[in-house]
Amino acid sequence: MDKRLAKRHKRQVSRAKERVKLSEPDLRTPEQIKAAREASRPDLSRSTEGNVGKSTPSFRSSQARGTGSAAKTDG
Repeated sequence: MDKRLAKRHKRQVSRAKERVKLSEPDLRTPEQIKAAREASRPDLSRSTEGNVGKSTPSFRSSQARGTGSAAKTDG
């Protein structure tokens, strides 16, 4: 039984090693990286002014406010 498990483990390890993808280094200059960051930023001038500040609160923030009744005890 141990031999079979050892063989299986060996196969799994060898297959996992084949699938490893090494990342390539970023060969861009710092100026090119800055330009790419600027280009990927959202265009704030295109946002509609009617929607600013009217977003609904997230679930967690509304849950955190609560009524506080859970802390009170009848003692």
